[in-house]
Amino acid sequence: MFPTPIDKTSRSWQLTYQALLPIALVLWLLPLLAVAVFSIKPDADFTTGNYWGLPTSFELLENYGKVFFASDMPRYMLNSVLITVPTMVGCVVLSSMTGFALGIYKFKSNLWIFFMFVAGNFVPFQILMVPVRDITLDMGLYNTIPGLVLFHIAFQTGFCTLFMRNFIRALPFDLIEVARVEGVAEWRIFWYVVLPLMKPALAAMAVLIFTFIWNDFFWAIVLTQGAESQPVTAGITSFNAQYRAAYHLMSAGSIVAALPPVAMFFLMQKHFIAGLTLGAVK
Repeated sequence: MFPTPIDKTSRSWQLTYQALLPIALVLWLLPLLAVAVFSIKPDADFTTGNYWGLPTSFELLENYGKVFFASDMPRYMLNSVLITVPTMVGCVVLSSMTGFALGIYKFKSNLWIFFMFVAGNFVPFQILMVPVRDITLDMGLYNTIPGLVLFHIAFQTGFCTLFMRNFIRALPFDLIEVARVEGVAEWRIFWYVVLPLMKPALAAMAVLIFTFIWNDFFWAIVLTQGAESQPVTAGITSFNAQYRAAYHLMSAGSIVAALPPVAMFFLMQKHFIAGLTLGAVK
């Protein structure tokens, strides 16, 4: 049922695995490496068709300087921060409370409410595109950062609740019963008993939501337009001129846009892995 660990396979398969692993890694990183090379090429290489050859000159400082100082990229980056951080906080706060309610309290419609949260994850966003856009127009939230934040929270809370509820149900219930016997209020049980035990899950969820929202492109182009509210994923397309795309600037902007989620993951790597693996074994 489960794959055999590499260290328990035959010597020939171990050598094959060690030989194929670097190849798979290179293939996985090849698009990123291509974008990184594009970001240091001069514009003349693209006009002359030198897409895959070596750069005729290295324009690292010039290309990245234009991205930061001669474009709206800093504004797009700020918009992404203003969208991603409130969404991450809102999703973590709401899902921790809904996960606590659905994981601890046993009432008649508990399972049906949980199914409603889960069912929302199976609705394709493309089906919701037109009605959601109409709602934002009617509510005056179209092309605004708060509007995008609210809809991101609405769409992500279902998955977060599923994650948090399953994590809370794996916690020792005896701790909660002991606190109730001592007369501790329910909100104090949540705040002082359950929430400290949820720190690995909260960290893992924060990293996932940060990555999801920062890299979102679909809702960024559906619900926003212009530098005043668009995040960086949609703002990179501003380097497209009327007749030709500035591939060197788009590549540099893409590298810059990819750095925050990568940095977020490495800063929270320890807590992220602990949150995903906690409860996997008894």
